[in-house]
Amino acid sequence: MLRLSWTQPEDLLPHALVAAELDGRSVADLRERWEAAGGSPVAAVSGATPTPASPELRKLARELLAEVDERQDPDALVAAEPNGLDEILALAPAPAAPAAPAAAASPDAGGDRLADRVLGAWLGRASGCLLGKPVEKISLEGIRAIARSTGNWPIASYFTEVGLDPEIAARYPWNRRSRPTSLVENIDGMPEDDDLNFPLIALDLLEQRDGDITTDDVAQSWLNNLPGGRVFTAERIVYRNLLDGYEPDVAGTVQNPFRDWIGAQIRTDVYGWANPADPIAAARLAWIDGRLSHGRSGLYGAMFAAAACSAAVVASTVEEVIEAGLSAVPAGSRYAAAVRRGAELGASDLDDEAAVDALHAEFGHLHWVHAVNNSALLAFALTRGDGDFERTITLAVSGGWDTDSVGATAGSIAGALTGAAALPARWIDPLHDSLATSIPGFDGARFSELAERTLAVSG
Repeated sequence: MLRLSWTQPEDLLPHALVAAELDGRSVADLRERWEAAGGSPVAAVSGATPTPASPELRKLARELLAEVDERQDPDALVAAEPNGLDEILALAPAPAAPAAPAAAASPDAGGDRLADRVLGAWLGRASGCLLGKPVEKISLEGIRAIARSTGNWPIASYFTEVGLDPEIAARYPWNRRSRPTSLVENIDGMPEDDDLNFPLIALDLLEQRDGDITTDDVAQSWLNNLPGGRVFTAERIVYRNLLDGYEPDVAGTVQNPFRDWIGAQIRTDVYGWANPADPIAAARLAWIDGRLSHGRSGLYGAMFAAAACSAAVVASTVEEVIEAGLSAVPAGSRYAAAVRRGAELGASDLDDEAAVDALHAEFGHLHWVHAVNNSALLAFALTRGDGDFERTITLAVSGGWDTDSVGATAGSIAGALTGAAALPARWIDPLHDSLATSIPGFDGARFSELAERTLAVSG
């Protein structure tokens, strides 16, 4: 029987209850009704329970999901973590004076330094994503066990199953969809991944709309270009809601327990690359895109990533990049606090494993796809990596949680800071300057071509 993840009411409700509780909404009575009827109190980690609920239990789940949506957010949360663009920016720190894009030009880089850094961002995003693909959904303990068993700890190359202890392989199975294309012995170009599909969508939107996009444009692009099976969590809920007739302005708010998750954060790097040294302009585009599916922490993740990527293609240091990202996020938000904590641990005297363990102790109560814990890990990897591409992506992936997404964003930023010409060949050569995708018009595209097109739409 088909069990599509992130859609069944009985699978969504436990996530909705957790999300409400994290926001301080009172839903204890709804949880009590659900559990009394035999509903699972535990959310399905992978998005779907093995067997469908009874018709009666599914009907109750639908009713309770609607009731969760009716519960009001605490006033303090609304004040500290708004969803409106102007309100968000009013609570964000004032951005530092941006570096001029011309500062990214350097004769010793063999020509236009900005072009080299945008290409480095595309390649870095792909490489970091590819490193994380086979261990997505594997626990921190499992990632460490696999890497140690294959002589790749600390991680220094793409994952391999050569030499992997069969007992460890059985205990921590690879992501079955990714294994055939993302282990080092199998890599032949960049395989399809939503962490690359969405940047392609963003680039196409900027090209088609001359940089002036709307949330309606984003929604229409999804329906035109993305098969429903290629979207997950909040994006899958929105896809369903759009098909059900909800307008884009509200489609993300209806029975969507994943609004604080990482989905919007993986979509917005291109808005930063297309607006070098203008993090607020990049964040505005990210808000237009991200609000289709996300709110609060999930929306802030989209804005942080875009603003950080805007700085990364011109900046000299990781500190500048993180500061730029935080300039688009409410200073008192949980998201900003997580980024600051990750950066603090990155600068601490704790060794790598101890620092990651500290992150998991503090944020491990959150789902592995949540924006807050993953962004703390991102900030840790960026800070400790300090611009070193290999160190940054390996720290990001070895920290667990959403390995391909955090690896992609870390790789994007470190790749931009480094520039394509200086990226290590062992990480870049296997990409063959090409990627696979189901996005129309992009399959087989070269990263060098994508970088040129990004520069063409840059403000």
